[in-house]
Amino acid sequence: MRRVSFNENWHFQEQTITLPHDAMIHEKRRADAVCTGAGAYFPDGSYIYEKTFQRPEAQHVLLQFEGVYKNARVFLNGKEAGGAAYGYIPFFINADEYLVDGENTIRVECAVEHPDSRWYSGAGIYRPVWLWEGPEDSIEPESVRISTVSCEPAVIRVQSDKAVCVEAAGVTGEGTDFTLTIPEARLWSEDDPYLYTAKVTNGADSEEIKFGIRKLTWSPKGLLVNGKETLLRGGCVHHDNGILGTATYDESEWRRVRLLKAAGFNAIRSAHNPCSRAMLEACDALGVYVMDETWDMWFSHKSKLDYAGQWRENYMADIKAMVSRDFNHPSVILYSIGNEVSEPSKPEGLEVEREMVDALHALDPSRPVTAGFNLMIIANAAKGKGIYKEDGSGRDEGGDKALTGMNSTLFNMITSIVGTGMNKAANSKKADAVTTPAMDMLDICGYNYASGRYPMEGKAHPDRIVVGSETFPQDIARNWAMVKKYPYLVGDFMWTAWDYIGEAGIGAWAYTPDGKGFNKPYPWLLADTGALDILGDPNGECFHASAVWDKLDAPAICVQPINHDVKPARMVWRGTNAIPSWSWHGCYGKKATVEVYFNAARIELVQNGAKVGSAKVKDCKAVFKVKYLPGKLTAIAYDASGREIGRSSLDSAGIAKITLLPEKTEARPGEIVYVPVVMADAKGNVECNADRKLRVTVEGGELLAFGSANPRTEERFDSGEYTTYYGRALAVVRVGESGVARVTAGDGVGAAEVEISIV
Repeated sequence: MRRVSFNENWHFQEQTITLPHDAMIHEKRRADAVCTGAGAYFPDGSYIYEKTFQRPEAQHVLLQFEGVYKNARVFLNGKEAGGAAYGYIPFFINADEYLVDGENTIRVECAVEHPDSRWYSGAGIYRPVWLWEGPEDSIEPESVRISTVSCEPAVIRVQSDKAVCVEAAGVTGEGTDFTLTIPEARLWSEDDPYLYTAKVTNGADSEEIKFGIRKLTWSPKGLLVNGKETLLRGGCVHHDNGILGTATYDESEWRRVRLLKAAGFNAIRSAHNPCSRAMLEACDALGVYVMDETWDMWFSHKSKLDYAGQWRENYMADIKAMVSRDFNHPSVILYSIGNEVSEPSKPEGLEVEREMVDALHALDPSRPVTAGFNLMIIANAAKGKGIYKEDGSGRDEGGDKALTGMNSTLFNMITSIVGTGMNKAANSKKADAVTTPAMDMLDICGYNYASGRYPMEGKAHPDRIVVGSETFPQDIARNWAMVKKYPYLVGDFMWTAWDYIGEAGIGAWAYTPDGKGFNKPYPWLLADTGALDILGDPNGECFHASAVWDKLDAPAICVQPINHDVKPARMVWRGTNAIPSWSWHGCYGKKATVEVYFNAARIELVQNGAKVGSAKVKDCKAVFKVKYLPGKLTAIAYDASGREIGRSSLDSAGIAKITLLPEKTEARPGEIVYVPVVMADAKGNVECNADRKLRVTVEGGELLAFGSANPRTEERFDSGEYTTYYGRALAVVRVGESGVARVTAGDGVGAAEVEISIV
């Protein structure tokens, strides 16, 4: 079948829009919003999208929705044609019986009622929509499955719902289930993400499918990709795209994967829902492994109105939809059946877990099944001290009165107090005994905040394979040392790789009085955690991980913000708030904490040509206390023999002006372009203490969003006005159909302009 975009000319609230579209990001945030900081103080709502279109001439027509949040109902010419309750799962509508000759009308209804998600969910048709057209006997989308039988020789297996002819790499086969031997094959991996294209035909119908030749094996001796031991340098990623809200543009997903790969990550955990098609395609092409996750809950609520109330009737269909879409993506190497659920503490939960694992094995035996299990949650729930009631308002029934009122927010609050000591909370033999039944069902056991168990498991469970599915970023050096030491520990996924909207302030190092508590009040907006902020700019967490993974060519210098007169209130989901800058106007003589990351024995710090410190490196990090003096700050790295092995510098900015730095200067019609807007001098040095409120306008295109990484603000991403944060902001522009797109940023005093050619 032929796939065509169905994203243009939708009508929404008396506007004509182009999908994808996050309806919630355009709402006005409120201090009294029911979702509180979990949903970033956005209100809930019901939304309607409509579109008129001409019936295609094809005999068979499908509509594919990649994601609608949530409770989607689709009507064609007034008749209900289908939908999906879960907001993160793709679904198809067979339009054949509903379409009429000539003009047709489609209507999509969706609604979000808070308290729903534990993070910012967004709302509406936030992922793309496609129209598929073909002959009556079409090759249905996702009906042809390609897997790898062996690597030497390279043999692939083709399975189809109907007889097809497949040509790939010069060899051809046909039928419903057959194999092809690929000569001189290139194997897909993170180092060589080579993709083949299979041309599939059935009579007059045809389609092309990209696939990789990639074989997974796993045992307590390790995770092997094409026979090579592979350690997962992972990060957890939420589904929003920062200042765009949850609107899922292909360019945004590719950009995120590209930046994460450049930082040293080779794996992404889609937390806590199936990721987008575009992210999978980017991971396929760029060589990043994916742990694709299903849900944040099963049948017990974490929030009163979350998906748990609809989960039982949909969970098996959700699994089938995810596998159907993901099967041909070589980047997907793990299926996760959930995050931090308490149900495996009970017989019913174990029964459901077994059913899901068996279903995934039947649907796709080529990939292992895991889960992000918090062992402490399961162990406590087994003792009647669960943190969730069935309705999500408090703890499970039958528990300790001391835990009355416990819910996911309070649990996170306690975690923030306990800190990294949580890693040892499930170390006891009793905890091991009650969690073992759930763990034994998984191919690879995902541990959330249970790194204290890592050294024990080789002896306690010699057949067990473990992955750190969610870990504190400041533990990266200790965790990675264990990943390299224990063959059964195959990787580490830090929380998080990229900052996100909602769970407001969960990782903040806050300088304001309202930042001292966990459940931060309005106007807190972002989680303020992540190796990269919502603009995609790396920070100390990122450089520390890169150093631990030995992915830095030179020492990286970061500095904790100097332009504050109070010590920050620190949250446990961030190990440092340092950023790569030595430009703090007006801070002359103030004390500065400088962090240098590199795999070295010793770091020497030089300020304006004079040595100001020397320190041993511990866990790829050295820390210095110096006075801030504008100029040049240089870090020199030495090995154990005293030989210099690298150096780098940061320079203070001179006269800082508004500067636009488009990530590309040519774009196709309708393409998305990212335009960083910074306060920088002529050499590109960004000034971190001269923030301004700027206004961005676009001619020959559309401004989709403009904002900064400020975690606490009342400003809106859709207003065109925003204040830089530590000297940085970002505009996202959709270019027009021809000519040039002209982007201007100014504050009434100064301005800057760039042009993007439309080719």
